[in-house]
Amino acid sequence: MIYVTRKASFSAAHRLYNPTFSDERNEAVFDKCNNPLGHGHNYVMEVTVKGLPDPLTGYVIDLKRLKDVLDETVVDKVDHKHLNYDVDFLRGIIPTVENLCVAFWRQLEHRLPSGELHCIKVYESDQNMAEYFGDPVSIPTYDMVPATTSLEVPA
Repeated sequence: MIYVTRKASFSAAHRLYNPTFSDERNEAVFDKCNNPLGHGHNYVMEVTVKGLPDPLTGYVIDLKRLKDVLDETVVDKVDHKHLNYDVDFLRGIIPTVENLCVAFWRQLEHRLPSGELHCIKVYESDQNMAEYFGDPVSIPTYDMVPATTSLEVPA
């Protein structure tokens, strides 16, 4: 078995909060990541595909085609977006790096032109990342109400 990995990057904002928690509990659990207006990250996603090389091309997967699939199914949908409000396939999900891995897997798993999805890693910073190998995981969804903030300028 051969493993081939492609990296993609995107910038996005998110807010970590659970609408079933009180404001105090959200603050205690999610700390500064609970900012009502959100905060941003420069994410890096690594997608690993496994398989046997095609005898005619030597490819497990054509990396140009993998790039196109990543862009069409994930990157173009999340880049420069607010993950809580702007991305349909993340609607109602607390956008932790763990949950992003699972959601991205679900977007990609049946769209690869060859090979088999092996692993997705998502880095939200140089220090924090999660990886997912496709095991069954249940992600709860919530009725997320958009943050309302007054941006009134004092007279």
